[in-house]
Amino acid sequence: MGLRANPTYRQRRFGAEVRAIRESGGLTAGEAAAAMGMYASHISSVESGRTSLSPERLRALAAASGCKDTTYLDGLVELGQASGKGWWSQYRDPLRPSLRDLAELEDGACDIVCYEPMFVPGLLQTEAYATAGYRGGYTGASRSEQDREVEFRMRRQAVLTGENAPRLHAVIHEAALHMSFGDPAIRRGQLIRLLEAAELPKVTIQVLPFEGAVAFGTSFTVLRPPVRKLSTAIVAHIERSLYLGDGDSLARYDNWFARLCEVALPPANRDLRHDSYAVKDSRGLIQRLLYPLL
Repeated sequence: MGLRANPTYRQRRFGAEVRAIRESGGLTAGEAAAAMGMYASHISSVESGRTSLSPERLRALAAASGCKDTTYLDGLVELGQASGKGWWSQYRDPLRPSLRDLAELEDGACDIVCYEPMFVPGLLQTEAYATAGYRGGYTGASRSEQDREVEFRMRRQAVLTGENAPRLHAVIHEAALHMSFGDPAIRRGQLIRLLEAAELPKVTIQVLPFEGAVAFGTSFTVLRPPVRKLSTAIVAHIERSLYLGDGDSLARYDNWFARLCEVALPPANRDLRHDSYAVKDSRGLIQRLLYPLL
């Protein structure tokens, strides 16, 4: 089998974890190769995600490196053996590979947490809102490319209602709730969508109000699979988003999200009833903003 020319994020992450196991045991590439019964030249290809590693060789490396975390190893084996195929596989050029990586991560997540200071998270957007965002954005994508990405974003949302739907916890700054793209109907539809999404059993929505704590300036998402050590933090950037999987980065973003949850309004709980003018929690704030638009 030839080497992969363009490994996916999952494949690169698997390679990075293999390298981390080797380095944690203080093994050189040659020593690791000897422990696995393979050529040393093969190690760099594995660690860069350009080729795979059998479960047997992975466990041999772990034993030689002193890694005894069986839950982590089982999760890593699953990560390395995954086909990577899903509904997103049918979307190729001109769709950005990073979007397919995102959909694959969402599909394998049991928890998704996200913070957005300016826009409603993609998993909660209406089609009209998403389309307006692409039309008024700063990318050089053609109209057809924009339509393709909007379609892809709408398909991603099915993960929230699937059989193994992940838990989604979103903290959204109030500024995002005022975004209308010049059309009040878009804003009205989006606010209604948020109230509807809050009814889903695995969705939690909190709003960080204007009069609250200083906003965190950068949007981010943390996707957590069953083995939390294999989580990924995605930090949005105007040129290319960062995909972070090291322990220190994950701990930082987990901590920042926990702090945002503490200063945001209580969740838009579906079991509570509110007067439309009451701004006591996230649902009350959304309702108050929606009322003049009805």
